[in-house]
Amino acid sequence: MDHIDRALLARLQQDATQSYAALGQAVGLSAGAAHERVRKLRERGAIRRTAAEVEPAAVGAGVLAYVTVDSTAWLGDSGESFAALPEILEAHVVAGSAAVLLKVRAASTGHLQDVLRRVYAIDGVGATRVTVVLDTFFERPVSPTATPPA
Repeated sequence: MDHIDRALLARLQQDATQSYAALGQAVGLSAGAAHERVRKLRERGAIRRTAAEVEPAAVGAGVLAYVTVDSTAWLGDSGESFAALPEILEAHVVAGSAAVLLKVRAASTGHLQDVLRRVYAIDGVGATRVTVVLDTFFERPVSPTATPPA
């Protein structure tokens, strides 16, 4: 991946609806060349999907919580069980004192409690610790132009 591919990715992260002509102009390519580069980025998996970023509170998901899950058995094969709960946005097998880390969006603390009941129904879940987010300073996507450490 060269600097032009990274610049295209950065522009698409800012606004995925811009035309190939605008993308090309921003990085010094024709519209056709920009389109071909973006197509190749999709084929290689550098672009996983194109989506609209939705304001969670606007769709009734204003409560954000991070949940660590302790296990009574190996949970590394439980991805589908966690994915079956639509309120769970992310699920990660982690090292440390917990087995799984979840990012959860809910409409209310009562709704969050219901999600936790369903998490406890997953085989191998032993305990949870919940951190409810009061305010978010910022969230950022992975930067395709960040310089990796040497």
